[in-house]
Parts: sequence; structure tokens; C-alpha cells
Amino acid sequence: MTKLRNRITGPAPMAALAGVVAAAVVLAVAELIGAFFTARATPLFALGSTFIDFTPPWMKDFAIATFGTNDKAALFVGMGLTIAVLACILGVVAYRKWMLGVLGVLFMGAVIVASVVTRAGVGPADAIPSVLGTVAGLVVLRRLMVQLWGLKRWPEAPADQADDDDARHQGAGTNRRRFFAAAGVTALAAGIAATGGRLLGAARSNVTRAREALTLPTPAKAASPVPAGVQSPVPGVTPWLTPNNDFYRIDTALSIPEINIDDWQLRVHGLVEQEVTLSFQDLLDAQLIESHVTLTCVSNPVGGNLAGNAKWLGLPIRDVLARAKPKDGADMVLSKSIDGFSASTPLEVLQDGRDAMLAIGMNGEPLPLEHGYPVRMVVPGLYGFVSATKWVVDLEVTRFADNKAYWTNRGWSERGPIKTMARVDVPRSFAKVAAGKVAVGGTAWAQTRGIAKVEVQIDNGAWAEATLSAEASTVTWRQWSYEWDAAPGPHYIKVRATDGTGQVQTDQRADPVPDGASGWQSVMVTVQ
Repeated sequence: MTKLRNRITGPAPMAALAGVVAAAVVLAVAELIGAFFTARATPLFALGSTFIDFTPPWMKDFAIATFGTNDKAALFVGMGLTIAVLACILGVVAYRKWMLGVLGVLFMGAVIVASVVTRAGVGPADAIPSVLGTVAGLVVLRRLMVQLWGLKRWPEAPADQADDDDARHQGAGTNRRRFFAAAGVTALAAGIAATGGRLLGAARSNVTRAREALTLPTPAKAASPVPAGVQSPVPGVTPWLTPNNDFYRIDTALSIPEINIDDWQLRVHGLVEQEVTLSFQDLLDAQLIESHVTLTCVSNPVGGNLAGNAKWLGLPIRDVLARAKPKDGADMVLSKSIDGFSASTPLEVLQDGRDAMLAIGMNGEPLPLEHGYPVRMVVPGLYGFVSATKWVVDLEVTRFADNKAYWTNRGWSERGPIKTMARVDVPRSFAKVAAGKVAVGGTAWAQTRGIAKVEVQIDNGAWAEATLSAEASTVTWRQWSYEWDAAPGPHYIKVRATDGTGQVQTDQRADPVPDGASGWQSVMVTVQ
């Protein structure tokens, strides 16, 4: 027991604990002070955003495939564990070589500051929380190390040594208790400071209240009426209209930007005859349109759920471009978000008459903060990574040859037309169903081309045509149903779609990188 206690309460583990506590102080103090700055000035968000910027495509796909829309939470957990390990090492180094520990803390502080000041929309002053947090962490580390170094004056006595060494045991034990008490109190204070910072930041934000108070204007062109029968009759199939709370969210923003509508501006520039600047009030006063559009993420795997259908309200981008008058030779619009993300959209797509818009409304209410409030882009027929810029503040008319977008620089395609895809929603993979009549249903999409046919194959049998639900438009998904006379045993259900041009969905499997997944979904079920 004595040896085990010495391993747990020896210098190295205690020094590692001191490092973790000091790191917690760095983050907590920066979080608290950062409440008076922009949310992107806090270390965790800055470091996380920097990590995302340098994430290779295969790692992004792995994160989304493994964690889905919880990928950001997984990133924070991974970052926390990484910081804890590095802090342990730093604590041990500081115990043995204090100046090396100081240099290590300063280096970590410099990395944090660099991550903060290189974020879009962040100025040099926003580094103050990280600088003060680093100083506070260094002070705490020093105080804990002084207590640890004091233990050297009270070395452990062998277990069989005479009783006159009890004083040394008691002195060492007292110092240990003081150390753990100091570390515990400091860690608790750090937790309170971090929580206080988050609460204070939320209390100081009036963006949520402004959004709730915003009244959307009546569109000059309302959405076409949704025909009866768009929803599949099969229970459990995805709702045709996706509620805002259920709409998928995939983006690069760890901290949701909070933009005051009075401060928001959109600059349209580049290869144009006339630069244009729009305020949010300009959008409210404009001739807005309303349209149902299905959006799809390029990271969506075969059979995945990174797609959603909503009713959008916004200003046609073609109207904005008509004011700016693109010059000859321009073929791309590089849209930029306030958080640094950018997307490359073919200029012709934004001018060909489809309902590409600067959206301010989603399903009858102002855009939710996490979906781009106050303004985002919606472009039918293109994957989001080349079109659906949230929190958009800049449109640069340019050329593909001259500029590359955020994900293009990371190995993805510069263009991203959505591929035809059919999905089985019911029954789920590995489900157990009763023999007899089994209802099979799902969703298919081929935005701008529409869905003309969906076919189902049981095991390796002949393809059978499914019953299509009503079509709202060619830019929304279409649902389908199929009645299967199921015999007992294991079976595979495959599905494929044919778009409005007669092109059958390819069976060739492809990963999402670089321009979207392809292939037929296969669902295994057991019939009992």
C-alpha cells in the first residue's frame, strides 16, 4: 500500500496534476475575460477552428461518418484529452526544469494567441483573453511547483524505520494535503470562472432576442403550393418538410457567429462594373421570393441523412448580380462567411433562373443562428460545400482559375453538382420484420432534374418499380413506397433512382471525396 501511495502521490503524478490545473486556469481565465470580446477570441474555439482548417479530407469524412452532426462535440472531447496529456507532460518538465516549463507555457500561449488572431473577424485586441489566461496559468503553475519543491525537504522514510522519523512523515503528509487542497480549490475556481464566462457571454448577447423580435416580410413571389400526397404513406419515413431543429448542420464554425442585423453588410465586388453593398434592411425592402429547396451535404454517405428540405425566403442572387454587372471572363462567385469559410459557385448557376437566393427565412421564421442567421446562401442543385455559405458577408465575382475556395484548397472539387441518390428509410438496416406484407419506403433526390422513377431489388431478384409520392418540384426530394411480400429469412433490400433526364443512378461506389458519394444503398433485414 505504501508503494502504491507513493506512486500516486509521488512527485511526477503530482507535477502532472499541477500542469493540468494550470492549463485549466489558462482556458478558464481566457473564457471569462473573452466574454467581453468576441466568442472566437476564446482559446478552445480558436484552437478548434485552426484544427479544422488543417484537417485533411479523409479525417473530416471519418469524423462525420463516425460522429455525424456530433462531430464538433467529438472534436472538443479530443482536444480536451490532448490538452490534458500535454499539460501533464508540461507539469513534469516544469517540476524538474522550471525554465523549460516556463518556455513550454509561453510556447503554448503563443500558439493559442496565433490561433486567435488569425481567425476571420478577429482583431489584435481579441488576443488579450488568451494572453491574460496564459499569465494566470503560469502564476498558478509556479505556486503549485513551490509546494511540490517543498516536499523535497520531507523525504519519505522506509516503512520499517524507527518512530523518531514520524515527524518527517507528518511533514510530508501535511504538504501533500496542502498541495491537493490548493490544486482542488484552483480547479474548482477555474470551473466556476469558465462557466461564468459562458453565462456572461450569453447574457451579453442580444442577437437571439433580436432574431425573436424580427418579423419577416411577405414575399413578392410565394412558394408554389405543396401538392397533396408528397409524404410517403409508410410510417417512419423522413418528414417531407424538415423541421428546423432536425435540419442537419455541417459547417466549419465551432462558435456560432452572432451577427447584429444592424451591423451586417454584404459586399459584392471583383470582376464587376459596379460594386454593390447591401444592408439587412435592403434585403427586407427588396422583392423577395419563397421556395422549397432540398439541401444536401457533400459528406453524405450512401444512405446517409445529411440532407434536408425546407421552405426558404430570400433575395434572388441573380438580382444582386444584375446590379453589379459581372464582366466578361468571370465564371465564379466566391462567397465568404464571417468565420472565414468560402465557397466557389459557378456564375452561370446563379444567373440561370433557378431560385438561388440570399436567404433570411427558413420554414416561416428567421434563419436559426446555427443555420446562418441573419443571411445565408441557398443554391438548388449544388452540394453545400460549393454553395450554401452561412453567415455570408462577401461575394467576389472572379474566375475559377484565379481563386480557390475553402474545401477546394483541401482536396475537394471546385464544382459540386448533386448526384442522384435514393435512400431506404424503412425498414432500418438490421431490422427484424414479420413475414408477409412489409412496407418499404424512403426518399430520393436529384435537385434541378427531379426524380422520375425509384426501383427496389430484393436480394438479387428483378428490379421492381416503387410507387412515387407526389412531386412538389424538381429541386425538392421525392418520397416513395413499395409493398414487399416478405418470406422468412435474411434478405437484402437495394434501391436506385432514375432522374428526370432518364439517367439511372450509378451503382459504382465512390467516397464523398472529392465530389460526393455514389452507389446503391443496400439494407439487410431479417424476416421472422
